Amino acid sequence: MTDDARDRGDDGSTAATGSVGTDGFDHTGPIDGLDRADPLAAVSPLDGRYASRTAPLSPYVSEGALMRARTRVEVEYLIALAALDATPITVDDELAAALRALYTDFSAADARLIKRLEVEGAAGYAATNHDVKAVEYFLRVRLEGLAEADVIDDAAVYFPWIHFGLTSEDVNNLAHRLLVKPAVTTVLVPAIREVRDALVELAHDHRATPMLARTHGQPATPTTFGKEMAVYAARLGRALGRVDAAVDGIAGKLAGASGTYAAHTAAYPDVDWRAFSAAFVADLGFEHTPLATQVNPCDDLATLFDALRGVNDVLLDLDVDAWLYVSDRYLGQRAVEGETGSSTMPHKVNPIDFENSEGNLSKANADLVFLADYVTSSRLQRDLSDSTVKRNIGAAFAHCLIGYLKVADGLSKVVPNEAVMREELQATPEVIGEAVQTILRREGDVEAYERVKALSRGRDVDLDDFRALFAELDVDESVREELVALTPEGYVGVAADLVDELDE
Repeated sequence: MTDDARDRGDDGSTAATGSVGTDGFDHTGPIDGLDRADPLAAVSPLDGRYASRTAPLSPYVSEGALMRARTRVEVEYLIALAALDATPITVDDELAAALRALYTDFSAADARLIKRLEVEGAAGYAATNHDVKAVEYFLRVRLEGLAEADVIDDAAVYFPWIHFGLTSEDVNNLAHRLLVKPAVTTVLVPAIREVRDALVELAHDHRATPMLARTHGQPATPTTFGKEMAVYAARLGRALGRVDAAVDGIAGKLAGASGTYAAHTAAYPDVDWRAFSAAFVADLGFEHTPLATQVNPCDDLATLFDALRGVNDVLLDLDVDAWLYVSDRYLGQRAVEGETGSSTMPHKVNPIDFENSEGNLSKANADLVFLADYVTSSRLQRDLSDSTVKRNIGAAFAHCLIGYLKVADGLSKVVPNEAVMREELQATPEVIGEAVQTILRREGDVEAYERVKALSRGRDVDLDDFRALFAELDVDESVREELVALTPEGYVGVAADLVDELDE
């Protein structure tokens, strides 16, 4: 029995019970007219409040998508078996095309038939109470349809070869990877790249915009806003590279009930099943895992989850910094026409996109850590606990996607406030103290650090205080002029040029 079969009611559904309050009103019962399929009735915000945001993932992480992917594995396996000289079946080009159409043209009706085969029985088959076995029977039903269409003479000839020698995990591990890989490459990665592109644009547009830096939250050596955005863009680029490498390393297993090819070898001892498996897995686009128990060890998925968490860590850091820059008025926010910022304070434009991104990416990371840890362990050669856990990969990806889209929204609305940044720099002249003591050290002044420290630490100073110090120094006039020329907004080193370190 599969995990989802145990979790459902006898009719494949679940029932909710309400509670009656002291006022006699049922506070938690069903809402009249609100169908379970309505997003407003969704248990999870991923399929409710954020349904429009998470919709691009549905073709890859939904239950229907998993059914289609299993169908693809079983179909391709049947075609590969037929290509062996040892087996008595053949699949010509016409039949191969018809079989592949079963997953390329997979429909809602197909998914519902598979579910009926599992839960209640259909087309003459009793309920399997097993999700993978239901796919096997689905293929039998469809082969009978091909026989009726005269594509094949006798459907039953092929029945013994569907799922031949396989365990469910042979199908499931490959099916999950057929979904995970495009979910990352076609949905998550483009969303991450959009954020990086926005950061690169901000970096170039504001490469020379001076800004007070803060270390330990205190005023520190100035930087430029563009350079700080470039740091995030570079970090995100490196993290994205780790995701790409992890996707390239996704690996599949096809070796039977205990990973020994025992059933295959018993049936056809002269076939090189290890070579067959390696070729089959490679044809699906994955590296081959030759050593496994019944389950794929899933180290490849753990690596991918860790890589995505690395992306999220970068963006969480960005979310927090962007929030602080908004708070400090370094960043202004474009108001959205008609949008309410606060329910009671009409003037407010809150940094809600960065806050929403922070919340979703934090939830995603909690899920990704759990998934990476859980899917790599199995009691002895197999236990079923990972099955229900892997169904939650889509939820982790959905929180990632919401986080990426929200931070992109936030970046599209912010406007660097150069005047505020410059004013604060001019009001914090003590930050040139580092430059002063470094130039004096160059000139051989062994007390340079102490001299500047005595002037500025714990005191409010202005440029006139520094210039008074400069007037007293026993230095060449050219050095004195060099010191006098120092300004907070001009003390940014080569920050602007560092933006060019970005790899477009």
